[in-house]
Amino acid sequence: MSLTKIEQLFQPKLAQLQAQGVSKGNEKVITGRQAAAEGLGPRYFLQGYGQQAFLRMNSNSYLGLAEHARVMQAEAEAVERFGTGPGAVRFISGTCQPHVELEEKLAKFHGRDAAMIMSAAYATMVGVLPQFISDETLVISDALNHNCIINAIRLAHPARKEIYAHNDVKALDRLLEANKGQVKRVCVVTDGIFSMRGDHAPLDRINRCCQRHEDGYEEGIITVVDDSHGVGAFGETGRGTEEYTGSRADILIATLGKAFGVNGGYVVASEVVIDYLRETAPLYIYSNPITPAEAAAAIAALDIVDSQEGAHLLAKLRKLCALLRSGLEKLGFETLPGEHPIVPILVRDTQKTSALVAYLFAQRILVTGLNYPVVPKGEQEIRLQVSADHTEQDIDYLLAVLADFVA
Repeated sequence: MSLTKIEQLFQPKLAQLQAQGVSKGNEKVITGRQAAAEGLGPRYFLQGYGQQAFLRMNSNSYLGLAEHARVMQAEAEAVERFGTGPGAVRFISGTCQPHVELEEKLAKFHGRDAAMIMSAAYATMVGVLPQFISDETLVISDALNHNCIINAIRLAHPARKEIYAHNDVKALDRLLEANKGQVKRVCVVTDGIFSMRGDHAPLDRINRCCQRHEDGYEEGIITVVDDSHGVGAFGETGRGTEEYTGSRADILIATLGKAFGVNGGYVVASEVVIDYLRETAPLYIYSNPITPAEAAAAIAALDIVDSQEGAHLLAKLRKLCALLRSGLEKLGFETLPGEHPIVPILVRDTQKTSALVAYLFAQRILVTGLNYPVVPKGEQEIRLQVSADHTEQDIDYLLAVLADFVA
């Protein structure tokens, strides 16, 4: 037995990705961090680049909590108490006190009866969504939903799947009307914040639309929202798309690995739903949870977000985002309005996107270029991500570098 035959199939595919300019290539390895100083935010060192310090504009750590002293101390103390790993899945002997406390705090933070943590937000979506889908269920999905939602639907094998144009509630309304009498249940699933663009789902309008049609389905309509990029970074108090739109999903999925700066995913819902998921979701039942230390760190991060310090960080984040968006518009770059710290530069061309990424890297700025097929043709972009760790000087430096590129 050997891999020779299968490697012969893989090599042309790898070459094609490189030729298209969409290959991810070698991963850049961070070797260290330079603390904020002299009005500048943190800088990062990369393997192979010596003491060159890079401004990181492509991190999901929107509040800088991954390097917050209280969060790190909470994790270190929990390691001393519980060790480095859980040692088992939850229902055997892997449930530790920080897991339970974190779930209680997450439920309270989101105003729900109960919460369930899992190893990652991706695993949460893939493990949870299929539990709401039967062979008599229609799933309706936004066209720009994250890959985790797409794969969760594939695994679920619903009776039918429909896709509506991005944030087009009128299209959703037509689909709900057209499918009455065809299925028993509908599951409407969407991102809260869309990870490529930083815009948000109109959850208030989606809910009103679903309410108008719910009586037409024997088992009702369920809304599922993945707000991994929203929670902790969006809304006045960091409660994400639900807070910003003044509405609520039936099932809310989010992450501990972005604004909270730790690791893991979670779902919040009613107590009955969470009890059901603990008994049926395979990625919960058969996978180890996050470590007790990670749970303790997440508790500390959640406490910070839900405090005056968190309110200050969120206000600073909004100010920096407004400064960046305004600066980009003055330079003639196309971007999208909004308050979320994902700030896209819509380049709309693969080669130009790659060239801008390379130029910024040469100026010691780390950004993410999104090219087809990760995004649709004509939607190629640079995804800038602002953090409360950044300073106004950091934003000014980025804009000055971009101004030189335009010139």
